[in-house]
Amino acid sequence: MKRNFPHPIMIMLLFIALATVMTWVVPAGQYDRVPDEATGRDVVVQGSYHTIENQPVTFFDMLVAIPKGIVSSADVITFILILGGCFYVIEKTGAFNEALGWLVTKFKNAEMALMVFVGVVFCVGGVLNGLAEEVIAMMPIVLLLTAKTGYTKEAAVAISFGSANIGGSFGPSNPFVVLIAQKVAGVEPFSDSLFRIVFTVIALAVWIFFVLKYGKSKAGSTMNPASPSPRLSTRSVAILSLLLVTFGVMIYGAVTLEWDFLQMAASFFALGITAGVIGKLGFNGTGEAYTDGFRDMVFACVVVGFARAIFLIMQEGMIVDTIVHALFSPLDGLPQMITAIGMMISHIIIHIPVPSTSGQAMLTMPLLAPIADLTGMSRQIVVLAYQYGASLTDLITPTNGTLMAVIASAGVAYNDWFKFIWKAILLVFGIAAIGLVVAVAVNI
Repeated sequence: MKRNFPHPIMIMLLFIALATVMTWVVPAGQYDRVPDEATGRDVVVQGSYHTIENQPVTFFDMLVAIPKGIVSSADVITFILILGGCFYVIEKTGAFNEALGWLVTKFKNAEMALMVFVGVVFCVGGVLNGLAEEVIAMMPIVLLLTAKTGYTKEAAVAISFGSANIGGSFGPSNPFVVLIAQKVAGVEPFSDSLFRIVFTVIALAVWIFFVLKYGKSKAGSTMNPASPSPRLSTRSVAILSLLLVTFGVMIYGAVTLEWDFLQMAASFFALGITAGVIGKLGFNGTGEAYTDGFRDMVFACVVVGFARAIFLIMQEGMIVDTIVHALFSPLDGLPQMITAIGMMISHIIIHIPVPSTSGQAMLTMPLLAPIADLTGMSRQIVVLAYQYGASLTDLITPTNGTLMAVIASAGVAYNDWFKFIWKAILLVFGIAAIGLVVAVAVNI
């Protein structure tokens, strides 16, 4: 008899329970923290780690951490709900279907080329704005496209969320990963962008090749080359143009105006209302479409909240700093290349209990920058090690709420995702390791 893999919620609960047990067995400790004017957040003080009295989390506190996790993720959840509603409104106008039909027709007998195009587009989104939560709302459209081109659901997640992650992990301008890490580490923002772009192209090429080679569906393509070429209506062109403009505004706001999820959500809410009016859904029809979109996103939002609870439990038990101290202390005094790769591996491990990339930057950069100074290593390499280790881990760690929400919205079980992607993960981590070795060799 075939055993079903645990439901995403049950996977989250298992990690929540594990985090609670760890608060009873891992010694509590903490670093001193001081305000950082550059980022407006608190950063840790190098060499200030000290043990404190254990603060184990009780069973009831573990249960309370779940609603706490949902509440503390309110901005992300709001963004997912509104973005999902907005995309559902656009879908109800027929603009997505028209665009998809037009796109498929343009790529007749060239399904692979279409998939490459989609991967590049999502990668660019990752480079510019760390595209992640947005993919949750886009999954129905991506699934429809991959079905037409003859690829599996796993390939749909990989070509969208995966490609976006490659862009955000290797690229030079993701505000939630590289830019914040550069600020905290005292490195000039956008510096060494050419180096990052080169390795982004290499990693994306390997990633897309893997998806194309192993992501084909047994059912095959549903494209019909003999079908008449559909045309995009003026109404659909207007709606899709507004969508592109909104993404441009969101990227500008995040990079230049320091927008957070709430400002970005407001932009997409306005887009949804405008699209409903242009698409002649009427006020009631637009409201109903928004409601349907909200409903479809609720499960993904709950998964995000559950994932956040894992970190809250470890934070309440005061063991996060202990884990960081245990992982990074042994790196002091090692050769530079080994230190750089060791930093990346440590970031991979830390990102499991600390699924926030920006939070991990604030926690680790102040500790690692002095290690770089002592060994003569460039602080840029410290940023690269964090960038590769933390962000790439989002592709596979079950504690990443966005990943779990994306695969849930795609109807993909975690074990199926893991089986499909683990070889590709090893490949991109290998590229990241080569990137660090090259960075040390040329002393960027």
